[in-house]
Amino acid sequence: MSVAFTYDLPEAERLAEAWQKTGIPVKLGGPAMNEPGGDFVPGRYVRPGYVITSRGCNNRCWFCAVPKREGYRLRELPITEGSNVLDDNLLACSESHIRAVFDMLSSQPERPIFTGGLEAKLLRPWHVELLREVKTKRLYCAYDTPDDYEPLVAAGKLLTAAGFTRESRKPNCYVLIGYPGDSFDKAEKRLRDTWAAGFAPYAMLYRNEAGETAADWRKFQRLWVRPQILFTTLKS
Repeated sequence: MSVAFTYDLPEAERLAEAWQKTGIPVKLGGPAMNEPGGDFVPGRYVRPGYVITSRGCNNRCWFCAVPKREGYRLRELPITEGSNVLDDNLLACSESHIRAVFDMLSSQPERPIFTGGLEAKLLRPWHVELLREVKTKRLYCAYDTPDDYEPLVAAGKLLTAAGFTRESRKPNCYVLIGYPGDSFDKAEKRLRDTWAAGFAPYAMLYRNEAGETAADWRKFQRLWVRPQILFTTLKS
């Protein structure tokens, strides 16, 4: 069993114990247990069509477990086929690797989605041209810390010039909310600023290792994570 989140470990342990009683051997592992990933095997632990072409990230964001789990150096993996890219930080890879990934995407029957996220400060015009050439369906950037905003604005200008408009729902942005010291007013400003930068914002609620969140923050998040609601709110 691959467990993604630490707060799912008790349930995973319960399921493992139940299966073991039937005589089925069970091994627990995955990100929640700080196990670094190996080469990606299509369809293993994720649905068909998802693909990971690199692991790790060179950044050391305070809220992110990826560098602690994968090490502080990004690793490029053998490229397998898929259309939904889940890499931790694809744009931090070498140019040759990135171009090889897009060559693979150009042969897929489904238009690509970059769910794993693209780091705004690394986005360059040649990346945008590749995104346009493969007819990207959706992409996601992130606004997690204050220093993310200016690069997000610059990335928004590049994407808008290439025809990626927020109204098309192609450029999106995860916005971290509810972390220690955050407030509803501060979070709403970041979300509205993300819209102004040319992205559809999606609120991502911070959880501690126990998976705890406050009810009032969960209610706030629901208003800023559903496209039908946020598009109505931000256009009004």
